[in-house]
Amino acid sequence: MHTQAHCRYGPSTAYLHAADLYPGDVGSVRGRFAYSAWLYVKFDKLTYFCWVSPSVVDVRGDISILWFTEPKLQQIGSNQYGPPQNVRASRNNDQVTITWDRMEMTEDKDRGYFLEAWVCLDGIYRWWTVSFPNQFVTSYTVKDEPGCITPSRGELLTVQKHGYSEPATIAWP
Repeated sequence: MHTQAHCRYGPSTAYLHAADLYPGDVGSVRGRFAYSAWLYVKFDKLTYFCWVSPSVVDVRGDISILWFTEPKLQQIGSNQYGPPQNVRASRNNDQVTITWDRMEMTEDKDRGYFLEAWVCLDGIYRWWTVSFPNQFVTSYTVKDEPGCITPSRGELLTVQKHGYSEPATIAWP
């Protein structure tokens, strides 16, 4: 570690915070993510694994030889609220608007929602994540252009301070 940073439960800043990291913290890299440069790390001071951006750690060795690893969101804590309900999506040209019903959560547990999508931008199939601050944000619009071989898709999860719900699959238009 060469700067204060956050370790997260997934490989982007959209995921829940897992731990604070400080200069001098040491650990080992156990994997990497296929759609971002983030690393799956076990820090010596922690009893669990988390994800960190390679820009905030000093890495020795060749990370390109590491296996790709997927986040395991349902193995993190618990979520008493379940997945978002009535999730739907509509398209207006290259804009896809996703809406869902508000999941009523207590204020102390409310961490909103998490969207993970694979969309087509500039002819490239891209991984896209975004988190929403609280239960009151119930729609999001993402750009999704034609031109990719693989169809676009997405999932929406409810997030509380103890973890993630099972995903609700978005019926992509």
